Amino acid sequence: MMISEYLKGLGQQARAASFSLANLGAPAKRALLQAIAAELAVSRSDILAANGRDVTAARAAGLNDAMIDRLLLNEARLDAIIADIATVVALPDPIGEEIDSRLLDNGLRLSRRRVPLGVIGVIYEARPNVTVEIAVLALKTGNAVILRGGKETIETNLLLAGAIRRALQSEGLPADAVQLIDNPDRALVNGLLRLDRYVDMIVPRGGQGLQRLCAEQATIPVILGGIGICHMYLDSQADVGRALPVIINAKVQRPTVCNALDTLLVHRKQVASLPRIGRELAALGVKLVACADSRAQLSDAGIGAELADDDSFATEWLSLTLGIKLVSDVDEAIEHIRRYSSGHSEAILTDNVHTAGHFLNEVNSAAVYVNASTRFTDGGQFGLGAEVAVSTQKLHARGPMGLEALTTYKWLGIGDYTSRG
Repeated sequence: MMISEYLKGLGQQARAASFSLANLGAPAKRALLQAIAAELAVSRSDILAANGRDVTAARAAGLNDAMIDRLLLNEARLDAIIADIATVVALPDPIGEEIDSRLLDNGLRLSRRRVPLGVIGVIYEARPNVTVEIAVLALKTGNAVILRGGKETIETNLLLAGAIRRALQSEGLPADAVQLIDNPDRALVNGLLRLDRYVDMIVPRGGQGLQRLCAEQATIPVILGGIGICHMYLDSQADVGRALPVIINAKVQRPTVCNALDTLLVHRKQVASLPRIGRELAALGVKLVACADSRAQLSDAGIGAELADDDSFATEWLSLTLGIKLVSDVDEAIEHIRRYSSGHSEAILTDNVHTAGHFLNEVNSAAVYVNASTRFTDGGQFGLGAEVAVSTQKLHARGPMGLEALTTYKWLGIGDYTSRG
């Protein structure tokens, strides 16, 4: 009963706050987001100190390096978070936009107008940047938000949410437009998933277990995504010298994120390039998990690799580990992707425009690239500003979710005392 009443209170407060936000004009939103950036900058030392405590506790609890990297904030990362707010400030506000307009034969003029969703619930793990990204995008689109971060980042999230709430109050807006559930009890997650009287959409940002829990337990629409088993296919007609830096970028630049490369598919005609690829990756600390044929080629060149199986190809590594498989042609690569992909991001490296077109047409992930790194699947890189999540489903939102994904629309009908005939 206590959990139920607590969540009901959060929902009621968020719903009331959403009414205050729904009709905010663009200048007021701009001032609010700038106030948030300023408050975060003023609170910088406290935020980083809190994050240091979270990281220390996480190490003591035995969290792996991938999780530590996700929860870590430093000067550069905090600067990037604040800079992203300025990017969102500069983006056009979709609220109030008329999507289309038509005049019916009976004289009724119909149009669709973008409006806020209302209240968004976001459940996430070990990513303090999400606290700011979600709040900023939600407020830009006139939505209230209830945040439930992981226990690993509780101290950091309390400081971040506190700064955002102070900025709301400084602009004469209800602080409860952004609320953080600060209790790690898992029962609160289950309760939030059923708060359909007050919450309009749930966004889970976490592993497969969290995604399945939300899909199975929620009585509220859920945006699924964030799991990235990402592939890159090195075609027979690719320039390996130019392709190799792209492969390295996709795997090594930040291996703990969902758009990092998990499996490299190599055309058999490029088998002679495997030792070069393997040596470059191994020198950067990448562990290789290879099919029997590619493992033999790597072994002959003195490069160690574990033997891959179905389980390894179905793994999102989130670390400096890369699967490798030899394929006979682009269709075998596509078939492998269809079997193992999570629908996040895939890429082909080729100089053959017809092969590239075939790959683009046949691979049905949220983002598909030709001669580019999978690391581009990101709201900031796509020009959307900070992102809510990367959706791998097909309804309402797909791929990096920016401002428009946090809106719905309503039909407006303007008549001249018009009755239906």
